[in-house]
Amino acid sequence: MHAVKAGVRLMLVSVTATGLALLPATAFADKRHGGGSQGGQGGGGGYHTSGAQSDGSLTSRITFSGSTRGSDAAASNPVTPVSDWTPPACWYEPISAEEFAKRTEAGYDQVVNDSAQPNYAKVATAQYRDIYKDGKYKNYNLKEKDEGNWWVAVQDPSRLDDLDAWNCDELPFWVKNGATPEVKNAVTPQVLAELAYNRIQLPTEDVTLAPKDSTKVNLPTWAWLDDTAFKKVSVTASLNVAGLDIRATTTAKPVALKLEPGTGDAETYPAGGVCEVNADGSIGAAYAEGDADRTPPCGIKYLRSSGNGTFKLKATVTWQISWTGTGGAGGDLPDGTFGNTQDVTVREIQAVNR
Repeated sequence: MHAVKAGVRLMLVSVTATGLALLPATAFADKRHGGGSQGGQGGGGGYHTSGAQSDGSLTSRITFSGSTRGSDAAASNPVTPVSDWTPPACWYEPISAEEFAKRTEAGYDQVVNDSAQPNYAKVATAQYRDIYKDGKYKNYNLKEKDEGNWWVAVQDPSRLDDLDAWNCDELPFWVKNGATPEVKNAVTPQVLAELAYNRIQLPTEDVTLAPKDSTKVNLPTWAWLDDTAFKKVSVTASLNVAGLDIRATTTAKPVALKLEPGTGDAETYPAGGVCEVNADGSIGAAYAEGDADRTPPCGIKYLRSSGNGTFKLKATVTWQISWTGTGGAGGDLPDGTFGNTQDVTVREIQAVNR
């Protein structure tokens, strides 16, 4: 078994580098950058990868709905965990015995009948097929098709450049109905919650400032989060395939705002620059007429002019992440952050000569 796995890994490195067919050990995960069938984007639209690729490989059957990021993951405000933890880049999920047999046979035919494939690729493909057809298993367990399913490795299509996407290297394995696979990252409500974490679309709005965009030296600038934009957002991940019907909803809510003025010649309110959430769920306080001489609960005072340019104010929001799932499961996931920069012009106060 180990020899077969090692041989297939070598084959995958060599063959995918030349743009040829995907091969059996991971024939159920789309290796192409940007692969996957992507649905709508934006709040409420949803995002999902499902079905088969033209090369016969299988992408995930997990669907995502709610405030989801779109297909261009690099440009769509991902949550960054505050710790070293990251959501799974690969996992295992079930497919039926019939589908597994169909795809394995199709992959075998594709490779052995392709004159461009090297002999070692054909040999490894045949060895892989033999495990499930005439070796350890018999005819893909089709006689037991109502008693269980095959579990196969799947990769997050937005993270194919991530080395962690290749950690799910177990060959497809059989799991009886109702049993929990004893392998890391086998899909569960918690794994779904972690995958939903990676799909959360955060607000793109800037922090509200008063004065807006342009302020004066030594004049306090108020900062706050607009509660119509910075509110709880949720993503639900669902999997209903091969007798497994589970789901999890991951929710992020803003709990703190960190202000970095973009220059050392500035003071922040509070002194550490971190504005915590208020009792009513807001962060900071909206400026009101008559507040000019007050110290803002959240804000900045610039001590010098930005000259002919601007200061790059960075505002980073910390989001508290929690989840609930099928069967009453739930808990907390690591806090996440997302930061934006915005230009602030600071002018000298003009003296009035009498």
